[in-house]
Amino acid sequence: MRDLTVAAVQFQHLPGDKRANLEIVRRMVAQAQPRGVEIIAFPECCLSGYWHLRKLSREEITVLAEPVPDGPLAAALLDLSRTSGMTIGAGLVERADDGRLFNSYFVAMPDGRWACHRKLHVFVNEFLSAGDQYTVFDTPHGCRVGVLICYDNNLVENVRINALAGAEILLAPHQTGGCKSGSPLAMGLIDPRLWHERETHPERLAAEFRGDKGRGWLMRWLPARAHDNGMYLVFANGVGLDDDEVRTGNAMVFDCYGRIVAESTAIGDDLVVARLDASLRERSTGVRWIKARRPELYGPLVERSGREQDTRSVRFEYDAET
Repeated sequence: MRDLTVAAVQFQHLPGDKRANLEIVRRMVAQAQPRGVEIIAFPECCLSGYWHLRKLSREEITVLAEPVPDGPLAAALLDLSRTSGMTIGAGLVERADDGRLFNSYFVAMPDGRWACHRKLHVFVNEFLSAGDQYTVFDTPHGCRVGVLICYDNNLVENVRINALAGAEILLAPHQTGGCKSGSPLAMGLIDPRLWHERETHPERLAAEFRGDKGRGWLMRWLPARAHDNGMYLVFANGVGLDDDEVRTGNAMVFDCYGRIVAESTAIGDDLVVARLDASLRERSTGVRWIKARRPELYGPLVERSGREQDTRSVRFEYDAET
């Protein structure tokens, strides 16, 4: 890996308006280009819209979905990557050749290569299928990149497998913060009125974004994903009203010690840029600790405990109880 410049984006998408959302991506890429950005990460499902997906029928979500890499959105990202010289990652609903639908993250590279990660822990719509493989790949920028979408990052095993596959940078696109949660100390709903009143009382919404419903929750675990695995982590997120929930933005970039090297404090669309110092990684704590692994002890990690549940059940069991 060499030193390189990355960007993390937060923006408020329009539900189902792929054309408008793609134009926001184009605008953000144009803002990043003069700053020397080589890799830019946009949020989960930012092209299709996210939280409204839970209300769609199979027919409706199929109409919204597109194939990759031959669909219009993927083709547009590949063209934008080629003309800008940037590797660009953005989320969409993918329609596979066999008709299955996925919450996917398409990464377009300027030399025409591409990668697509299918979310492993999917829950937002019953007609979405879960992905079944990891996505780690080489880029034209002299680095190896992995992708995990939102809930995928919650499980430490997923991040560690990316590290073992050689990922030096992890793209972590999300739609999070301001979510209803079964845990009393994880996130929590934000009153939509605060979003509508953000021009007159921005301090109220900013406090929620920075508090336990947003940044405070992220900082309990997200830095550890970078530190423990010796990876740079690029966190992109939605911001603002997403159907009936308010996303908290907090776009940020962590170095391989889990330190924040760039972060957004905006309560609207924003882009943050960070220069990654490759010299830190070789002797970083995470990289050194991984070398001390004893795989012969880890058999229980791949055995079923009997307590496993489908992600949908885990995610929504609190709603059922209340």
